[in-house]
Amino acid sequence: MPITPADGRTADPAADTASAPIGSPDPIMLELVDEEGRTIGTAEKLSAHRAPGRLHRAFSVFLFDGRGRLLLQRRALGKYHSPGVWSNTCCGHPYPGEPPFAAAARRTGEELGLGPVLLREAGRVRYNHPDPASGLVEQEYNHLFAGLVEAEPRPDPAEIAETAFVTPAELDALRGSAPFSAWFMTVLDAARPGIREVTGAGAGW
Repeated sequence: MPITPADGRTADPAADTASAPIGSPDPIMLELVDEEGRTIGTAEKLSAHRAPGRLHRAFSVFLFDGRGRLLLQRRALGKYHSPGVWSNTCCGHPYPGEPPFAAAARRTGEELGLGPVLLREAGRVRYNHPDPASGLVEQEYNHLFAGLVEAEPRPDPAEIAETAFVTPAELDALRGSAPFSAWFMTVLDAARPGIREVTGAGAGW
């Protein structure tokens, strides 16, 4: 299970636009939703994550190579939320009015320098996950996507510290020795049926 550090620029916490303080000229806005996923308004990103959290739209991406290995990322240490932990290939929030599929493709390119050769919907899941380290809360209505990738990732060090392609067994071993995001297993388990359609049953997901 080779782990590849992000190369190039030095990670800079100030470069994480998600950590821009409230009242900055261009606050990042999220789409608030009801329990059925219907848009009901917007909120500034950090305020939506402060306890008890406000239910908002999100997405999670799972990309696999030709051997059926899942691409993981370890979040950069400068991230305001869940820094330094391992998580799925890419996750984030659509801008208000942005289709989740478009947001997933956009952020995969921005964070990892990748254009998936295949990306398809893999379900939806609603969860409430507090992050003990930061005190922030993930109240999310999450759109899941699974796909295939052929190129090597070129991660942005401001977003990602390391990447790794893992088999199911290697994932289990890594989870026993390193911290993962609070939402990781929830989104992975919810996406498994769609993942199996992408990777085939032989990959073991």
